[in-house]
Amino acid sequence: MLFIRITALLMLSFSAISAAFNPTPEQIEQFSKLPKAQQEALAKQYGIDLSTIRNLNTNSAQTVSNNQKNTIKPRNSSTIEEQEDELKPVEHTLKPFGYDIFSGEPTSFAPGESAEVTSDYVIGRGDAINITLYGKESASHTLVIDNEGRLSIPNFSPVQVAGLTYEELKQLIKNKISQEAIGLNVFVAMSQLRSMRVMIVGETYKPGSYTVSPLSTVTHALYVSGGLTEIASLRNIQVKRQGKTIATLDLYDLLLEGDSSGDVSLRSGDVVFVPSVGSQVKVEGAVKREGIFELKDDDTVDSLIKMFGGFKDDAFLEQVQVKRVVENSRQSIISVDFINGLGLFKPKGGDSIKVKSVKNEVVDSITLIGAVARPGHYEWSKDLAFDNLIKSIQNDLLPQADLGYAIIVRQVSKLGEIEVIQFSIADALNGKRVFLNKNDEVYVFSRFQTQEEEDKALTDLALTKDEKELQERVKLWHLYETRQFEEKVMQWPTSEEELGLEATKLEDTQPEENLTVFGRTTLLETVISRLEYQSTVGHNKAVFEVSGEVKFPGVYPLANNTTTYSAIQAAGGLLESAFVGFAEVTRAINDGNVRHIRVEDIDAQPLADALLLKSRDTLNVLMRPDWQASYKVHLAGEVTFPGTYTVKRGDTLEGVIKRAGGLTKYAEPRAAIFTREAIKEQEKQQLLKLSEELRKDIASKSFQKSIGSNTSLSYEETDKLLKDLASVEALGRLVINLPSILAQQDTLSLQDGDSLYIPGKQESISIIGEVNYSSSHLFKRGTSIDDYINLSGGLKDRADEDKVYVIKANGAVYIPNRSSWFAVNNQHNLEPGDTIVVPMDASYMDNLTLWSTATQIFYQLGVGIAAIARI
Repeated sequence: MLFIRITALLMLSFSAISAAFNPTPEQIEQFSKLPKAQQEALAKQYGIDLSTIRNLNTNSAQTVSNNQKNTIKPRNSSTIEEQEDELKPVEHTLKPFGYDIFSGEPTSFAPGESAEVTSDYVIGRGDAINITLYGKESASHTLVIDNEGRLSIPNFSPVQVAGLTYEELKQLIKNKISQEAIGLNVFVAMSQLRSMRVMIVGETYKPGSYTVSPLSTVTHALYVSGGLTEIASLRNIQVKRQGKTIATLDLYDLLLEGDSSGDVSLRSGDVVFVPSVGSQVKVEGAVKREGIFELKDDDTVDSLIKMFGGFKDDAFLEQVQVKRVVENSRQSIISVDFINGLGLFKPKGGDSIKVKSVKNEVVDSITLIGAVARPGHYEWSKDLAFDNLIKSIQNDLLPQADLGYAIIVRQVSKLGEIEVIQFSIADALNGKRVFLNKNDEVYVFSRFQTQEEEDKALTDLALTKDEKELQERVKLWHLYETRQFEEKVMQWPTSEEELGLEATKLEDTQPEENLTVFGRTTLLETVISRLEYQSTVGHNKAVFEVSGEVKFPGVYPLANNTTTYSAIQAAGGLLESAFVGFAEVTRAINDGNVRHIRVEDIDAQPLADALLLKSRDTLNVLMRPDWQASYKVHLAGEVTFPGTYTVKRGDTLEGVIKRAGGLTKYAEPRAAIFTREAIKEQEKQQLLKLSEELRKDIASKSFQKSIGSNTSLSYEETDKLLKDLASVEALGRLVINLPSILAQQDTLSLQDGDSLYIPGKQESISIIGEVNYSSSHLFKRGTSIDDYINLSGGLKDRADEDKVYVIKANGAVYIPNRSSWFAVNNQHNLEPGDTIVVPMDASYMDNLTLWSTATQIFYQLGVGIAAIARI
């Protein structure tokens, strides 16, 4: 009766197949379970090709297999808020160990992932076997083991196979075929495994009943259920069968040691129970695997170390910090020695273990810093001397290394206090050995102070490519070590805001000079800071200062037995201008007064060594009384030998003209133009002041205009005036009477940067300003000022004819007599090379008084520029 109902249902299904020929996987699966003869009869009845149905069956199996592979997906339970939080700074939080291993999200309760059938697989009801016969006849059968555990092969007697292993099944079928049929061979393969249902409960992501493969183990069951929750136990997972616990899985054995002996195979109806987590311990710091670990009652410190993978190489094990909950729910800190005291410590639930790293400082070593070829840390040994580390100037030092001054920074107490020892590298390599103590820091300095000086010197040396790369590597190492020191000692900022503020401060306070990395100022900065930090009442800061005529004036660390001579060596030695007869040491005494000590013959070492410097002494090296820097003056124009001449202080213009061979016969000494740098600077300041006052006055006039007053000022005119005034360059002209100077009636002492231009004979008169056509005219004796103005087209409407003045060829200015300046009696005042200036009437510019002043400056400077342009 049941068979008739199934056949009827299949007939209805096939009627649907024949109508649309789009069978579902369930319909194809039901068809495949029918005997071969009945399949052929149904296919023939409904006119469907049997091979097509079998192809659909194969495709359906592949689809099901793909669906099985996709039954587990990664968890994606993050909310919109959590996704937005991903953009925020991440805080380091410890996670429980092992929970992510099985993390997934099941998409259905369908059978899980397929697996290869092993030879010890136990055959059971529902398994499908594919039997292929070949020999005297060929046939292929896919057979399902029935509910009685029997396998029915067409044309052969049924055989009981349930409970056999896969290997035993194959052997049984081969024997049966060979015994019951002559000339037939057989090939046996698993076609489809039965499915079974297991319950997965407890602290799993999605507990419930799952259909899994008969090959599934406990870990597979955890995987298909989506893994474990955050409070699940990884060390006490139980498998229950018929109400009894048949196995317990400790996932730590599998994850830490690869031991899968507890991962037993499941049977249909089994229950996998995941209880809540037990006691936990938090481990962080210098360990190989930070996290939160679950403890069992019998766990020891050795098993805990195995859980977090051991310690990192830089772990500080003598005092490991353990935070533990003690009586009355209070926390206490205990220190555990993980080197010698492990037997006294047993981990306890709630412990928080923090393993710190050893201090990032190399001990029992020697450190080379500065202009050395290979900076860094070196092994210290007894009787180690400087010449054991630096053996060759060419191979072990950089080309810019200073051989006269080096220091050793030595720690003298457990509190980190230091002292400084000064020595000469040249002496140390010539037999005067300098022995080193443990943890000494040796500083080797550059012979230069600024980067520009050092780069120029290295360029002159024509360094090879390898030598240039060595320079860069040494600088990078030094900068890295400096940064490390600042981060630890000087509390270097960590946040972006603090970094930005510090960068701004550095930009504001950075000196104009680009100091070299190995210079005294750069390298000594941290040493002096350490000496200042350790100074107290009664223990003054161990530094001294050198000023005056030395190469590198500044503050230096005070070494033991520092003399005047060694102080001068620390400052780079004496300059050529230094006075060696004596120097002065200024010393502060206890009563607040100052004492001045005179040191004789500072260039002679025995005498200079007679005085030992003390803390905060200042050594002042004086300049030679007769010393001054060389002055450079420039002669151009009508001199016999024009050019640049070197003079000393006190030399006169008349003297340097004689050195230049005197004037040529074409020279016009009355029109000489003399410029001086000091006067040029004064003019620059005057122009800046005038420009600022003019801006204020224009702003005031603009405000008056806005409230209704009448004005003729326009924005374009005022803006042009300000731009013109800003573009004016100062000349620094000094008006001189060169004929009087050459006749020794007047005297002009020279200064550095002075310049003299002597033009040729002048034959013209120039007129500029408010005339219709500014030009130059051939000088004609007897021609008046009015005549020259008429030759230039006459005056403009805004010309101020009452303020016309004349600039003489030598730069002097005179104003003709107002009552008779057109008269002939003023003609003798005009000479060749003179310039007539017609200024602007300021009343045309809305009573802006500064316009007149500005215009006069423009005209006057214009005359000077025109004259110099002829050089």
